[in-house]
Amino acid sequence: MGDAPESTQPPSTAGVVALKPPARLKPRKGDPLLYCGRHFGRTVHAMCNIPALITNGILRMGEERDEESMTDMEQREERVFRALLGMVPNFSDRLLEGSEEEAMSAAQLIQKGVSSARSDDTKSLKGAVVDWITPRNVPLNPPLARNVKANRGFHYTATGALLCPAGLNWQDSAVRESLASGTLAVSGDQWPLLVYANQEYDVNEPWKGLFRSQLLVWAYKHIFTSPSSVESEVKATRSGNACLHGMTQVTKASIAYIATQLRFSLTSANVFCRTDTTTDSERFYESILEFLDDPEEKEEVGALLDWWNVQVFPSHVRRGREVTKQSALARLKERRAAKLAQRAALGTVSPNIGH
Repeated sequence: MGDAPESTQPPSTAGVVALKPPARLKPRKGDPLLYCGRHFGRTVHAMCNIPALITNGILRMGEERDEESMTDMEQREERVFRALLGMVPNFSDRLLEGSEEEAMSAAQLIQKGVSSARSDDTKSLKGAVVDWITPRNVPLNPPLARNVKANRGFHYTATGALLCPAGLNWQDSAVRESLASGTLAVSGDQWPLLVYANQEYDVNEPWKGLFRSQLLVWAYKHIFTSPSSVESEVKATRSGNACLHGMTQVTKASIAYIATQLRFSLTSANVFCRTDTTTDSERFYESILEFLDDPEEKEEVGALLDWWNVQVFPSHVRRGREVTKQSALARLKERRAAKLAQRAALGTVSPNIGH
């Protein structure tokens, strides 16, 4: 997508200048590090500088620093680094025992995986989002091209209404004109109405419906399970990204990633670039991730993740699931409970202990 090499904060880039530039490697098809990078970018961190992340992580490993001695930025970077180590078998040993050139070659492959996945997802969503914002049996007027984005953004009513920052009134002609002309600049931390359920923002209850929009769910399923899973009938013949990586739970970073991709697909920008001040995609992504990681929001975020898991991975959600009445399993549980109660009455076993 033309945005590599990448950099962002956090993770920081301290220490990377001390390393030799890595030799450019042509990744093998199906390279495990490239494969890892694709999932890492979607579910852990989409914007970080992988060479800097690995360099700083190795330095901290050598110093054996504990989290209490780190700054908040270093702690966040360390968590991202640890997540990366957990995704690649024996990666920690390889980094400590290998050379600097080998470490940077690995970082290059992972970075390429992050970028390639983001590019693929950007292309895939560009056409799909047109179908989602088109009312059933009512074509958009004027029509919106699936492969050309020039007329999207604040220049088009359907996309502009979704991109309009929460708190602004899209129905106000002065607001629409200011957004379309660019005289009213929108920064990345001004979240659009598209992240709210039914695109409704309550200034007194800003958590209400936040990151629960149907569009977000469709985009998430499109990327992680399969494009056909957006529909009621799944037609996919290949495993989706979540299945391929054994993913059974939604991550906070994956919500931020999908929100960023969906927002970008509705803009008129053609190339996803972190330095683009018009879309300000990097700041948008980072602001969501920092908010969801905020300990003060832990309770609400927990409820949000539970909601998302029901939407995307319902078969892996067990909490609150009751056994079907009159089923064989229900009858077996009843018999077991009756036996335990009988034993307890005889004083042979505690009713809370089963065998």
